[in-house]
Amino acid sequence: MPEFLGIDTSNYTTSAAVYDSESGLIYQSKKLLPVKEGELGLRQSDAVFHHTKQLPDMIENLFGSNQLSMPAAVTASARPRNAEGSYMPCFLCGEGTARSLAAVNGIPVYTTSHQVGHILAALYSAGRLPLVRERFIAFHVSGGTTDCLLCEPDDEEIVHITEIGTSLDLKAGQAVDRTGLMLGLRFPCGQQLEELANNADRFEKVRPVLKNGDCCLSGVENKCRSMLEKGVSHENIARYCLDFIGETIAAMTGYALEQHGKLPLVFAGGVMSDAIIRRRLLESFPEAAFAEPQFSCDNAAGVAIFGYMKHTGAEKCLL
Repeated sequence: MPEFLGIDTSNYTTSAAVYDSESGLIYQSKKLLPVKEGELGLRQSDAVFHHTKQLPDMIENLFGSNQLSMPAAVTASARPRNAEGSYMPCFLCGEGTARSLAAVNGIPVYTTSHQVGHILAALYSAGRLPLVRERFIAFHVSGGTTDCLLCEPDDEEIVHITEIGTSLDLKAGQAVDRTGLMLGLRFPCGQQLEELANNADRFEKVRPVLKNGDCCLSGVENKCRSMLEKGVSHENIARYCLDFIGETIAAMTGYALEQHGKLPLVFAGGVMSDAIIRRRLLESFPEAAFAEPQFSCDNAAGVAIFGYMKHTGAEKCLL
């Protein structure tokens, strides 16, 4: 009974992963959804089509490339967040496949949220899974979210989430991609923007905009466009964008700690794989936990771990 399959079909990545509870190893297979050059993303109908096409390949690759047995349970991310009304059609692809596999093989099927999957993947990557038995603060920072979250133990959800702060307009990943496309990069732009920023030779002063723990990020796009029109180098524009996001998340973190006390910090989501932003946060919060890049970006590892914890019981499986 050691192996647990997880499936995640987010807006930009098709992912399948197996958690081996005996060895503690994760096996995963994932692939970005194709986005046409110059475009910022996909319509949900296109995302559903590509997941339907790619998911069988991911599962075949996962089990064909590794010596894996029949999983004890299968879990899918069925919604973006564990919140009323949280829904995106692309998650139906993973949930439907998980239900079918479970029915055919007579194994349990569980569902969780994409956000919980990100948090569990980050905890796993940082060696901090026992935190699910405690209160901690997590950030989920990606193309669709810039969320600061209070996380507490929960028998049903494993991690019960209460929002502390979010972006009131543009999300951090959107700011990265819009700036990247402005500079002629290809979507998704995160890694390319970081490479540009590493060669910056000028650093603009950054003033984060916070309103009671919530942030506003639309100003970074406007500023970057203005810099481009004034002939500022692409490298310096890229650096300003990433510095703005890093300072904003640092300010949101400070607010959360003031409100809820000195709790452990966990940073998850694709934007958190950026080394410049990570270094800035570690300056102020040296004990914070970060996921490694392969567990920061969209993946099914945390979804598989959720299934293990539900099947075994979170308290029991972490003893």
